[in-house]
Amino acid sequence: MKFTTQDIAIVILNWNGKDLLEEFLPLVLKFSDGAKIYVADNASTDNSVKYITENFKTVKIIQNSANVGFAKGYNEALKYVNAPIFCLLNSDIEVTDGWLKPILLEYNSDNNTAIIQPKILNQKQKTHFEYAGAAGGFIDKYGYPFCRGRIFDAIEKDNGQYNDTIEVFWASGACLFIKNKIFQSLEGFDESYFAHMEEIDLCWRAYNNNYKTKYVGASTVYHIGGATLNNTNPRKTYLNFRNSLFTLVKNTDKNVTGRVFIRLLLDGIAGFRFLILLKPLHLVAILKAHASFYLKFFKLMKQRKGLNHLSNYSKKTSIVWDYFIKNKKTFDCL
Repeated sequence: MKFTTQDIAIVILNWNGKDLLEEFLPLVLKFSDGAKIYVADNASTDNSVKYITENFKTVKIIQNSANVGFAKGYNEALKYVNAPIFCLLNSDIEVTDGWLKPILLEYNSDNNTAIIQPKILNQKQKTHFEYAGAAGGFIDKYGYPFCRGRIFDAIEKDNGQYNDTIEVFWASGACLFIKNKIFQSLEGFDESYFAHMEEIDLCWRAYNNNYKTKYVGASTVYHIGGATLNNTNPRKTYLNFRNSLFTLVKNTDKNVTGRVFIRLLLDGIAGFRFLILLKPLHLVAILKAHASFYLKFFKLMKQRKGLNHLSNYSKKTSIVWDYFIKNKKTFDCL
């Protein structure tokens, strides 16, 4: 089967994002000819739905009953979408002319490709990559994620160094394409995450089931990032640290307890660093993240048994050691 734009359903999850929809939804319509476009609304109170119904007659609205977060929000909404390919698109993404064509070319050239991410640049500084996904994601042996184009807070300038198409470990949820049948076979996102890193868990489960995740650098989008929850918010710190531990335990290969112990030490160092930086609420967020994780540890261990097999992922490095001790700030130095 050869896919066309008519096989793509673009689903934008929205919660009180009327201003973002006003700015970016017209571009999605303009540059996505043939694709079906949906807005899945998480019970917004800012007239987002009224704005869409009055201005965009071709956009279908799926109304969720409450603000159930990213994971459950998409799981619920996608029950009402029937298309071979889902494009999960943040409301703060600016798409570009021709952005869908390279995605379709890749799906049509490799039947084993399940998930695809385009190049994600910073909408406010378009010469540079964006934090959330950049040029495709990887993960280190202790479960810390990083990207080509972004390692921790070191953001690379886009000089064409990542204009390629390669297999990566995870794709950003800011703009993620996935085949419908594979999303269903993986039973969607883990709703216990609420938000943040659920796409990494999804991609890791896909990897453990022998599906490929790709980065396609010929397709470009621009992402504001942090429009819903920015990096200075302790709530985001809590979700990132907790969900990272969830993902590690659910999906890693052998010696999971040893890796969790190392994570305890490394996360403790991160908390101490927040304290030195006079950000005590972020230290508290890490402590709360670990408390929540330990309460769910045995449930997470049971989830491991439900996987077909546990593959050994590719990055053996410790990104914390490489970045903070060895001063390796770009992907090509790893």
